[in-house]
Amino acid sequence: QVQLVESGGGLVQAGASLRLSCAASGRTFSSVAMGWFRQAPGKEREFVAAISWSGGSRAYADSVKGRFTISRDNAKNTVSLQMNSLNPEDTAVYYCAAGRWATTTIESHYYDYWGQGTQVTVSS
Repeated sequence: QVQLVESGGGLVQAGASLRLSCAASGRTFSSVAMGWFRQAPGKEREFVAAISWSGGSRAYADSVKGRFTISRDNAKNTVSLQMNSLNPEDTAVYYCAAGRWATTTIESHYYDYWGQGTQVTVSS
């Protein structure tokens, strides 16, 4: 059974940092891109960041560029999202996803496996 399990969410104040982690099990995802998406209340799910199979290519949403960093450890089958300078607009449920191909993509329909999500709440 393939599973993606996110962790590291929580309640923080504006300006703080959080590190989200995603652990994969059931199969290895070292040959495909991994991504993070988020969904705020009343809004559609949106792309946050993605990383290619090797980690050599990364993509970010404009809203998080310069503040968030995606990384992966293929030996551990994990992907992480370091989030700095958080602001209330970053409040959302954050989802880890495994892509269909090796290269990064911002399109959610090209991700085949999804975690259950972890809540991030940033207070002002």
